[in-house]
Amino acid sequence: MSKYHAKREGKYASKRESRRAKELAIMESIGLISGLEEQVKYELVPKQEGERSVTYIADFRYVQNGVEITEDCKGMRTPYYILKRKLMLWVHGIRVLET
Repeated sequence: MSKYHAKREGKYASKRESRRAKELAIMESIGLISGLEEQVKYELVPKQEGERSVTYIADFRYVQNGVEITEDCKGMRTPYYILKRKLMLWVHGIRVLET
């Protein structure tokens, strides 16, 4: 069981993420979105002497109506996640879509 009681479903961290992956796959198959990727890694703070880099892994990234969307399925918005979400906007100019 995960730290926040989400039950893994196959390769996905939660049932919510698994359902969303299926929805996005259908949307891609009928042409509503394109370029669907899963578990996309972004660097937020580079590696420094004696320290590891800080990264954020988005659940999904795809293109919809010519706009690149970075999406995360969230049930529990931890302070750690909120900080990384804010860093995504500041460092990469990407506003994460929460579903």
